[in-house]
Amino acid sequence: MADDRLQFHEMGLDDRLLKAVSELGWLQPTLIQEKAIPLALDGKDLLGRARTGSGKTAAYAIPVIQRILTSKQSVGEQAVRALVLVPTKELGQQVQAMMRQLTAFCSRDVRVADVSGKADLSAQRPILMEKPDVVVGTPSRVLAHVNAKNLALQSLEMLVVDEADLLFSFGFEADLKSFLCHLPKIYQSFLMSATLSEDVQALKELLLHNPVILKLQGSQLPDSTQLQQFSIQCEEEEKFLLVYTLLKLGLVRGKTLLFVGAVDRCYRLKLFLEQFAIPSCVLNSELPVHSRCHIITQFNQGFYDYIIATDEQSLTDASQPAATSREKKKKKDKGGKSKDKEYGVSRGVDFQNVCNVINFDFPTSVESYIHRVGRTARADNPGTALSLVSHTEMSLLTEVQEALTGDNAECVLKPYQFKMEQIEGFRYRCRDAMRSVTKQAVKEARLKEIKQELLNSEKLKTYFEDNPRDLQLLRHDRDLHPAVVKPHLRNIPDYLVPETLKGAINPLLKKRRTNKEKTKPGGVAKSSFKKNLRGKNPLRTFRHVGRRNKKDKAGKS
Repeated sequence: MADDRLQFHEMGLDDRLLKAVSELGWLQPTLIQEKAIPLALDGKDLLGRARTGSGKTAAYAIPVIQRILTSKQSVGEQAVRALVLVPTKELGQQVQAMMRQLTAFCSRDVRVADVSGKADLSAQRPILMEKPDVVVGTPSRVLAHVNAKNLALQSLEMLVVDEADLLFSFGFEADLKSFLCHLPKIYQSFLMSATLSEDVQALKELLLHNPVILKLQGSQLPDSTQLQQFSIQCEEEEKFLLVYTLLKLGLVRGKTLLFVGAVDRCYRLKLFLEQFAIPSCVLNSELPVHSRCHIITQFNQGFYDYIIATDEQSLTDASQPAATSREKKKKKDKGGKSKDKEYGVSRGVDFQNVCNVINFDFPTSVESYIHRVGRTARADNPGTALSLVSHTEMSLLTEVQEALTGDNAECVLKPYQFKMEQIEGFRYRCRDAMRSVTKQAVKEARLKEIKQELLNSEKLKTYFEDNPRDLQLLRHDRDLHPAVVKPHLRNIPDYLVPETLKGAINPLLKKRRTNKEKTKPGGVAKSSFKKNLRGKNPLRTFRHVGRRNKKDKAGKS
């Protein structure tokens, strides 16, 4: 079967592009790449639906680069020829990185610019004035540049919409519709999405002309041989107890994403895990995009094994009618911080080598579940998804089960066979930690992070140089103590670990513990450094001969 599949070198691609593909270690195209690239090179409009992690980005990036290289041979004029619209800034940076990897051997001929960041329009203007071949950005950002006359699209040949099912739900519908009048009459379009929702159908009517529709996977997630999905019914306290036990005993191994429903709960869970010396980091939508990308990079490089993130649930309501000015004022008075509109974690962002996804709070929609769980079991790697479901979330679980089961009689989300009574001995520790994580502690943890961002901000450096007193006040402000960490909670006594779980504990944790407890059978362990000290210890080599000399003198006399 593998011999029958179309290979990269059989697609008529430029040698420089093939060399870049080889450098990336791609031996053969994925299913979406095999089907989409030849159709795109033939000039067809495409609507591609494939599950997360199936290689959709390269499926449109390769034909875009190939077409630019071909047109450069005949047309000498420099112009923006391709535009890639993404729903989030993180995804914009990821697309730019992928395109730069693919243009590694033709970077002089194909230039890529990402304008999805938070920099001022005037700061990005010089980049666009050079007319890069490919521009990546969010719809609102691109429209702002078009209106400011920084970006001209008269020569546009290709338009790509990545994660198309998110654009309307992120509130970009008005931007897209006003953006259409700036496009040329003839251009090729690609729509890529993990789901085919009503929003995607609406985009199809707006942007595509007689498209080829690719529905490559019947299931939107990998099958059970690659991705194991479990659910367990537990209430609020049991959720904290179960997560603590799974992580501390090493029953969940490898990089893990924990999804919760709100930013406050992110910090509550982080502070809770800190009580047991379990390091984790929070991906907060209120932080600048560079800080968020830095956290993702650290996670990918192995600095953290656990990352706690919110879904973009609060942004999905953007499609609903706008709140009245009175309601907005009330929200503002409550002191709620505004989230980044173009923030997204569960969709599109490339977390590498994620072994597990834990839905601490169950997602509010089927699409959200698919994109959360799609962060693991990417490409051909195995993965596990565990959903903790309270009684109020059971209806959402039923909805997801019905959507994923489809024609198959077998349920996709299997019950997680875990006897909660076996970890009952950990409950008092869990309650002790939960009492330490108060609302004030959560508030101070968030303030501490924002304070750190202010101190590290590049933009505020010049301000602090002009106003050193403000910097001193910020540095010497009262210390923030998010939560008191109790040292006795760091370690787990052996008597607390049930007999049935002792065999399942991560062997690395057991080895570490036994090394600490090793002592000699004879009693107190003597340190080895004392063996060779005879003759070197000044107290032992010292000889006092004063009295002996006096006696000798007395005898002689």
